Amino acid sequence: MSGHEAWRLIGAPRFGGVLVVSDHASNRVPQDIDLGIDPALLNQHIAVDLGVAEVGALMAQRPGIAAFHAGVSRLVCDCNREEHAPAVIPIASDGHAIPGNALDHKGHQARLERFFHPYHAALADLLDASPPALILSLHSFTPQLATSDEPRPWQVGVLYNQDDRAARLAIPLLEAEGLIVGDQEPYSGQLLNATMNRHAEGDGRPYLGIEIRQDQIASASQQAVWAERLARICNEVALKLPE
Repeated sequence: MSGHEAWRLIGAPRFGGVLVVSDHASNRVPQDIDLGIDPALLNQHIAVDLGVAEVGALMAQRPGIAAFHAGVSRLVCDCNREEHAPAVIPIASDGHAIPGNALDHKGHQARLERFFHPYHAALADLLDASPPALILSLHSFTPQLATSDEPRPWQVGVLYNQDDRAARLAIPLLEAEGLIVGDQEPYSGQLLNATMNRHAEGDGRPYLGIEIRQDQIASASQQAVWAERLARICNEVALKLPE
């Protein structure tokens, strides 16, 4: 394992392999940053994609798969946002204020220089050094938002923007597992796809955006099932991708 406070790499990237990218894998808040929130919120979806770090790490134990994980909570810096988007350093999330993120311009830029830019620079270098056959953008979603009365029925969602090559292959494979699969659900990859827009769509690299409902990967046994499933499906998608 190697890394920086903004990211960590698990496993050995391989040319023609699979790279798992998880922008929200960590709930870590550095000791010198005070978000001004109840610490209990760091174990909720507003701070971290629950279960994703474990699934990615298990996948990276398999030959040809490596995992690139963000090193801090999305409440510290959300790397899956455009650099100039307000939510890159959120002042609120799902009804919760984040007072420690009410930064002046200098503080805002310092936060980006410390976390956002190193994360994306390292990911770009990694993709150039060991180009994968497929990038798996791995996230999880809450069964229901606190600000909504609507439950989310999908067990897994497949997200994409303009490039749907891998998505079209993956959706029937996931459905064949007996899963309720959302095509651009619970939200659209045309809206929330910043990291893949930058590192995959921008360079023509095939990618698969996966959102797993958190109650599907809450336990170690569930995480192992999903790691095996996604490793198998990603390898199949990579083999079937058109040249």
